[in-house]
Amino acid sequence: VNLAKTVNQLGSTYSYVTSELDGNPPLWITHRRGPYHDDHYINNARILLNQSNFKSKNAAHTEDQVLHKIDEVLVPVCSPKSSADRLFNPNAWDFIAKFESFNFKTYRIRTFRQRINQTYKADIFRNEGGHTFFIPIDDGFKDSKPESVDGKVIDGHVIPRKVLFTEPTQKDNMFETLAESDNIRVFITFSQDTESKSKTIYIKSHTMVSEGNITKGVVMAAIKEANIPVKNGVIHLIHKPLMIVDHSVKQFLEEKEDGPLSRFYQEIVDSGDVGNEFMQTIQRAHSVTLFAPRNAAWDDGNLKNLLRDKSKFRDLLNMHLVVEDKLYMDKIRENNIKQVYQAPTLNKKKNLYFNVAEFGNNRTLTVEGGGVNATVIQPDIAAKNGIIHITDRVLGVPYTTVLDKLRTDPMLNDTYHLGQNCGFNRQFNDTTRRYTFFVPRDRAWQQARVTMPSAIKKLFMLDFCYFAVQVLERHLIVGDVPLTMEKIKAMANDTTISYGKEIYTNKKEVELETVRDNLKIAVEERVNSSFIIHWKGKKIHVFRPNVECTNGVIHVINYPFLEEGDIRISASSPLSLTPHLLMLTLAKWLLL
Repeated sequence: VNLAKTVNQLGSTYSYVTSELDGNPPLWITHRRGPYHDDHYINNARILLNQSNFKSKNAAHTEDQVLHKIDEVLVPVCSPKSSADRLFNPNAWDFIAKFESFNFKTYRIRTFRQRINQTYKADIFRNEGGHTFFIPIDDGFKDSKPESVDGKVIDGHVIPRKVLFTEPTQKDNMFETLAESDNIRVFITFSQDTESKSKTIYIKSHTMVSEGNITKGVVMAAIKEANIPVKNGVIHLIHKPLMIVDHSVKQFLEEKEDGPLSRFYQEIVDSGDVGNEFMQTIQRAHSVTLFAPRNAAWDDGNLKNLLRDKSKFRDLLNMHLVVEDKLYMDKIRENNIKQVYQAPTLNKKKNLYFNVAEFGNNRTLTVEGGGVNATVIQPDIAAKNGIIHITDRVLGVPYTTVLDKLRTDPMLNDTYHLGQNCGFNRQFNDTTRRYTFFVPRDRAWQQARVTMPSAIKKLFMLDFCYFAVQVLERHLIVGDVPLTMEKIKAMANDTTISYGKEIYTNKKEVELETVRDNLKIAVEERVNSSFIIHWKGKKIHVFRPNVECTNGVIHVINYPFLEEGDIRISASSPLSLTPHLLMLTLAKWLLL
């Protein structure tokens, strides 16, 4: 640089200093704030602060000199010496227009360049200032029609007024593109696949609204050549165009050998006929939503035995697929406002249950299937025939105890705290026992508060733990094996059940030995594989049956097995004795 500057004098983020190379190309500055210290970057190179700011004087000219140590070589962009019109400091359009004269022999960008010319968009690549440009290579147009890259799509390949090199740019932060109008908004994020050997960096376009040939959702493109500095910013060559949805769900899975879903696809292939059947189902469907586990999710040791059992693996795969519906995150959020949204899967007896947590502008989508709660780490990847959500776990393979499930499930808070207050929950960490637990969800207790306000108020008071334990024991079965709803139904006998004025004929009644007493119920299975429990004149819907845990199974129910008379304070109850004993002690003291 032609001036002596310490780190603090270099300038603010997206500013630049001028280098001494012919043409004086800029060196772009980025400051990245951290929890303990800030980092400073020149282009993509980090300044090693503890080995920088070394000052000296030039003896001949008595000029100040400053030396900074960096962790990466700064590579200039200039055409070869043999070039007739050699360029030392090209802007983005110069680079695109004369790409063949630079040292990038492996790639071609003729298709994208042609579309820029045909749509009269060259000026946005000439704009002065500092911007970020994404240029797709020709190989990325194999499945795309070049005509699909119109002016709005080209706008979506430019982030204005920000010079974003890969190393200093915070991953998963959204940046606005030039594709912003009343009808369309497109944002771009950087992300890195830390689980692959190549540590590939991906650029993701997030299209918020569909319009014409532009589909709502996320398109991912891998960076092929990163951090090419130019006069008006930085260029990244990417493997395919952004915003253009040119593949089916099946093609996305097959696309990249070391991609974010390569392990999932490999397990599908290795399963033989089961996998072929699953892939054919995806290919034939006009509209699907796939919840695809990321690569690291397949390292779970609990999966080994399951992968060998073809029948169980088929059920597991089918649990990850919702057919005939595109479930964007926004749609799930809207359906989740007044109730817990659930969606049927290809596994006819398993639904998926959703929750969207919001913290300011950040949203986190979680999905539960077969007792496993997974976080969606990349939502809304768009495909021609559906949507893909990448999750951090494989659904249907339990990894938590009954206690952990109670503690972490957002709809079971009341039952968890009720059991925690009186020490009832301690047993659920025992992995040598097998539990079947009918767990009222939070809304079940809310409903009970309406019909039995006094009883429920007492039940949740610390002074009435005795009754809380009794009530919870009625909901708990401890045995050699956990009981699914299907197994409970199979255990029952055909009978006629009479509760007061109501008579249920041809229902199957079963007497279950709970920790407290015998629980007589009738189980009714509906056409959609949901269950209704008939107990003492009440019809109790099993909201989430068969939530599997490592030491048992939970059935989430819509009303507790509780009657008003279950919580009755009498003179002989343990709680009533305390004040009487206190009065006797006081009387004895007074007599003395």
